[in-house]
Amino acid sequence: MFNPFSIEGKTIFVTGAASGMGKATAIACAKMGAIVVGADFNAEGLSETMSQLEGNGHQSFIINLADESTWTDLLTNAPVFDGIANCAGIANMNPFMFVNREEFDKVFNINFFGPVLLTKSLIKAKKLHKGGSIVFVASQDGNLIVHAGNSVYSASKSALVGMSRNMAIDLAPKKIRVNCILPGTTDTPLIRTENVTEESLAEVAKSFPLKRFGTPEDMAYGIIYLLSDASSFVTGTELVIDGGYTKL
Repeated sequence: MFNPFSIEGKTIFVTGAASGMGKATAIACAKMGAIVVGADFNAEGLSETMSQLEGNGHQSFIINLADESTWTDLLTNAPVFDGIANCAGIANMNPFMFVNREEFDKVFNINFFGPVLLTKSLIKAKKLHKGGSIVFVASQDGNLIVHAGNSVYSASKSALVGMSRNMAIDLAPKKIRVNCILPGTTDTPLIRTENVTEESLAEVAKSFPLKRFGTPEDMAYGIIYLLSDASSFVTGTELVIDGGYTKL
């Protein structure tokens, strides 16, 4: 059956595979017949994800995006990928007047420098096929909207969008595509902190046109579209997946 959205037989590398969007992406890719190479610093969570993957041939690597010395095994022993899904990220909430350099370093190392430099290293190590697809999980924050106390996070995700657009042009001669998804509020551990109640989350969800937050699976399906051949003429752009929130 004709299906340009298929990723069956493709080898997909997923960062942040231990939880949230990365976990959902890894599981969905495997269900669709892809070989998944998952990576995360959370060994227990990564092992749990890998145990849920359908099919055979999957691999996992323990890496820390903020520490390039942990990438050696991956760069040496990973197979060649058809697609890279950069899903790992961290959040940070602090009013601008209280932010400091330590916060900038922590957030940018995981949200920007880590995924960008790891992707560069994978390409230099010839771990991405010609014609491959790179997807970054950015955010609507900083690119389409802003939230109070979210300046450092927003800046890191805005930088990621700017970099991905330029990467798309620089890598076009290799037929490598580069795109971002811009998720709206997604029901992952990042939004469920000790200071947030279920009641307050439910109230915020009512402000969305679809009256709910996104799910990790919603984001995973957008990532898979950009990894598939159905998006073969899509590069240097951002796919907004926010339930219509930014149209209000």
